[in-house]
Amino acid sequence: MSLFPVFLKLEGRRCLVVGAGNVAVEKIEALLQAGAQVSVVATRVLPRAAALVRARRITLSLRPFRDRDVRGCALVVTATDSHEVNQAVHHAARRAGVLCNSVDDPPNCDFYFASLVRRGSLQIAISTAGESPALAQRLRRELEASLPETLEEWVDQLGGLRREVLARRPAGEPRKLLLHRLAHLPLCGAESCPTRQLAANPSSCEEALL
Repeated sequence: MSLFPVFLKLEGRRCLVVGAGNVAVEKIEALLQAGAQVSVVATRVLPRAAALVRARRITLSLRPFRDRDVRGCALVVTATDSHEVNQAVHHAARRAGVLCNSVDDPPNCDFYFASLVRRGSLQIAISTAGESPALAQRLRRELEASLPETLEEWVDQLGGLRREVLARRPAGEPRKLLLHRLAHLPLCGAESCPTRQLAANPSSCEEALL
């Protein structure tokens, strides 16, 4: 199966999680980190999920799933210990035109959660299309160990510099080549930084940096 990798903007959008066990809470926390408004439907709630309810970070309906629960959702995640419930949630989401993830149940998934390596705005997603989540997690740990923590600051500074270039220079191949060049160079906050000087005046600084 060929998958289409995307990063979704979920800020302020309603997402449904069916289930409130440990696995469900992991997905709830990932959705909250993306800024989603999370609604949970579950027949029982473990302490981690209950704490999120008390903190008013999620809303909870303590009852069985109903088909209409999926209405108006951007995404649906089902993580219960019942295959029948997970399948019913997936079918309801499909009928409503909403993408659904059924944890550890690839046939009832429209998308998969990737293993993520995070350095601030930088995110590297790893997926095996549900074949081996354990392998994806192993590769994530290896990447985590190999990437420096300073990447977060560098990416933030590079993003600011990119916005400056976009504001100063017209669209076209020279601007594109300059942005690719900047992504290969060290960067600091000082105005005298050679990379910043290159961004401001590429023609006069290029030779000095080669």
